[in-house]
Amino acid sequence: MFQGAGVIFGKKNTSAENSANPVQLTRRQLLKTGGMIMVSAATAGPLMTLANGPVLQPPTPAQGPFPIPAGTLVDSFIAISANGEVIGFNGHVDLGTGVRTAIGQMIADEIDTDFAKVKIILGHTRQTPNLGPTIASDTIQNAATPMRQAAAQVRQLLLALASKRWSVPVAQLRTDNGFVVGAGKRLSYAELAAGQDLHVDLDTHIALRPSKEHKFIGKSVARVDIPNKVLGALTYVHDVRLPGMLHGRVVRPPYTGADYTAPLGDSLISVDHDSIKHLPGIVKVVVKGDFVGVVAEREEQAIAAMHQLKVQWKEWAGLPDLSPAALRDALVNNEKTERLLREDPNYQESLQKIKTPIDREYIWPFHMHGSIGPSCAVAKLEDGKVHVWTGSQNPHDLRKDLGTLVDLHPDFVNVHRMEASGCYGRNCADDVAADALLLAQAVGKPVRVQLMREQESGWEPKGTAQLIQVRGGVDAEGNVVSYELQTSYPSNLSPTLALVLTGKVENKKRVLQMGDRTSVPLYDYPAVRVVSQDAAPLVRASWLRGVSALPNVFAHESWIDECAYLAKEDPIAYRLRYMKDPRAIGVIKAAHRLGRWQDGPARRNIAPADQKIVTGRGFAYARYIHSKFPGFGAAWAAWVCDVSVNLETGVVKVDKVYVSHDCGAMVNPAGVRHQVHGNIVQSTSRVLKEFVTFDKSGTTSLDWGGYPLLRFDELPEVEIELLEMPHEDPMGAGESASVPSAAAVANAIFDATGVRLLEVPFTPSRVLAALRKAKASK
Repeated sequence: MFQGAGVIFGKKNTSAENSANPVQLTRRQLLKTGGMIMVSAATAGPLMTLANGPVLQPPTPAQGPFPIPAGTLVDSFIAISANGEVIGFNGHVDLGTGVRTAIGQMIADEIDTDFAKVKIILGHTRQTPNLGPTIASDTIQNAATPMRQAAAQVRQLLLALASKRWSVPVAQLRTDNGFVVGAGKRLSYAELAAGQDLHVDLDTHIALRPSKEHKFIGKSVARVDIPNKVLGALTYVHDVRLPGMLHGRVVRPPYTGADYTAPLGDSLISVDHDSIKHLPGIVKVVVKGDFVGVVAEREEQAIAAMHQLKVQWKEWAGLPDLSPAALRDALVNNEKTERLLREDPNYQESLQKIKTPIDREYIWPFHMHGSIGPSCAVAKLEDGKVHVWTGSQNPHDLRKDLGTLVDLHPDFVNVHRMEASGCYGRNCADDVAADALLLAQAVGKPVRVQLMREQESGWEPKGTAQLIQVRGGVDAEGNVVSYELQTSYPSNLSPTLALVLTGKVENKKRVLQMGDRTSVPLYDYPAVRVVSQDAAPLVRASWLRGVSALPNVFAHESWIDECAYLAKEDPIAYRLRYMKDPRAIGVIKAAHRLGRWQDGPARRNIAPADQKIVTGRGFAYARYIHSKFPGFGAAWAAWVCDVSVNLETGVVKVDKVYVSHDCGAMVNPAGVRHQVHGNIVQSTSRVLKEFVTFDKSGTTSLDWGGYPLLRFDELPEVEIELLEMPHEDPMGAGESASVPSAAAVANAIFDATGVRLLEVPFTPSRVLAALRKAKASK
């Protein structure tokens, strides 16, 4: 595909061991394969080892696995081929957010070439650098500016190369859609790159092209991934087929979705291989520790074998009661460590000034990621190297896990990242990739594994439950004088399952500090105290859209709404009283305007006593603050929400949602709009319907009947305003619009009924119970 020599941009090699340096090795490979400009750019995100490391020989069994080398720290790459095509390499992946298209738009504008000539490779571990998992709306926010700087630097160097070749000052030259022109001459980028071998540091101070020169940034360019999906081309990992491929299924322990408290890794008693001897097409039963799998010639044969294989496990029923009625106590009694995030010097003194205390507890349930199709992967081992096709959002981390699993250095593991069936955080894609590899290793042929629905739903690491306790209050005039929030968040670090089942990784408690997302209130209260209670896992869990921020904001925005009501003030005006951030004020005022908000306190339009269906309107605002505390902010979003509540059935319907959204400079406004809309739909479903059920042995929500989602006929009408901020930095837009959702709906339900709901989801039974309790207390 590539011809000629090339130019490389990035961090200069300072190692004396040039022959073993990964960057040098990659450059030699590129120079052999084509005329290329290559760019590396540092970001604020995690920088990992270059995917194409030094050439190593596969270890012999006697040697054991190689250690993971430190390597050279790099980020994203850009390459120009001999035909002028621009290739961008990024270690993140596209989870349906359209980042493949957006990154291409940025590169095309800064390097000044046609968008159609830009191709983006994402997440492929032998072609892209390790940027860590694709989480926290991080791709555009942290990779955008450096990639633009790198592309701008390529453009400047191309101008310099043309200047030198033509003996014409750079000031007399310009670029024009893939060419350098001036002095009556014209050369393509590919022609200028040919024969060059340059490697320079990224200049983070290089000037970017002004927005008036942009052809693609800020434009709603059609997404490049859609045509293949419409045409049925190979896009999804579920459609991968390899020559000689066999089919596998796995048999999991009976502690579905349990974490470290279950005897995972030491629970298998016996496997009766003869129990499936009568079935056709069986190739092998594979047993390694607690990992049990079957391989067959055809998929239906593997499924039959999975169902009929007799396996005996140790008995265990050690989960606490996680039913809705008992969840609060389970969260309170869970092992935890307090971490003080903020305590203002006057906090203790402020408690004495409270005239009306407002102490509340808000409860968030376990949620499912709910991939529409079960996870799937294909694996093969060939010449001592591993190839795995998967929909993982963590390809480089998975690469290390797979190497550990089969005692290979990660350099011999290649993860081909493909589209999957939905991902709003971590599902079972990593687990099934490891399953496929173990089975492929056992039979010496490629193996495809697709989980069953009950395995996907049961074993996917759940979005964790959360308990938020707020203590504070207002003075006699209704002013907030004190605010304390304690958030208890059971941890969500679940290793790749096969590592635990095979004993490669110890099945032990792992506690993360992730409950603090947007835990500090976004208002300038006089005195604030915030504590994160970092808790042990209760079940297998992992991050889910709006990690801990959505529950924390449910508490923040419900509480301040209650303050506004006690003060007999308009909910939006009351919030603005405690707001200084001009971007926040802007997005709140935009929502006020978009929703045609009528100023005044809540509960102004109390329905007649005999009215069956009542309506209400609620407001909530947030900025998603994420990553290691104190973290950094993604987009701002504000909701105005209209609801209807059936007082006889308790059914809540979200009729319409107005959302204003500020994510800074929008690379692709259509992509942002789609993300905001998707956030609205998914979070409305979570708020109204979704919660995972358990018994003493594990998850019992194993199908869609046991985990209902919002239906098409229940979708709200949506109106969105995207604030134009072309001169601001781009902010993450993949999660922020979901964060105000629960509070907005809860505040609307209060406006309609006078009942404050403090526990998600707002199911009919919960609404009816709250209405009855309120009626009885009158």
